[in-house]
Amino acid sequence: MNAAIIVAGGLGERSGLAAGKQLAVVAGRPVLSHTLAAFDACPAIHEIVVVAHPDRTDEYRTVAVDPVASAKVSRIVGGGSTRQRSVAAGLEAVSSSADTILVHDGARPLVTEGLVTAVMEALERDGSLDGLVVGHPSFDTLKSVDVDRVVLGTLDRNAVWAAQTPQAFRARVLREAYAQAMAEGFEGTDDASLVERLGRRVGMFQGPRDNLKITVPEDLLVVERLLARGAEGRPW
Repeated sequence: MNAAIIVAGGLGERSGLAAGKQLAVVAGRPVLSHTLAAFDACPAIHEIVVVAHPDRTDEYRTVAVDPVASAKVSRIVGGGSTRQRSVAAGLEAVSSSADTILVHDGARPLVTEGLVTAVMEALERDGSLDGLVVGHPSFDTLKSVDVDRVVLGTLDRNAVWAAQTPQAFRARVLREAYAQAMAEGFEGTDDASLVERLGRRVGMFQGPRDNLKITVPEDLLVVERLLARGAEGRPW
């Protein structure tokens, strides 16, 4: 059984949106509704847990979740003070029978059913992997800098990828990684970083560059145009 955790518990302070970026309306529906609809349409996903702001779970349900009418949504739970704690809350709500758990940012509404399916199938095919992260090779030159923003060096961009979500994992490995991280007070920048520190094998899956995460207000304009364009020309 495959489960998905959609993380939508952040305040979205950088977005400058009064209601938060998850409930911002783009292309006629809330951002979170677009995201949820893609997972609902994916046959490889059997259960969905939505993690919302702890003080706004009813609002998220009414505004963004119920309109999608997904029978796969098993629970809407309140998140924690950090993204990692929010995912941990989602993990507690996921059925113990889940073999694979996929984590996705609710603020990435350009995710498609095809991409979700492709990632799940790729992880299933490769038994040597404990996790698979959607991302793409870096096309920009990347600089390492100090606290004063003085350049320390130029990274080899051939060895650097930009990580996105969804990120898919063997359920027992992800649970172990989160339990250890929480016990040791480790805060990772994404879910894969927690699995990596266990010495587990995590692969990269190349997805579309336009799988954007809404962070600032101008991102909404870009997402609006891409949603209007539809899936034409996208690999997934």
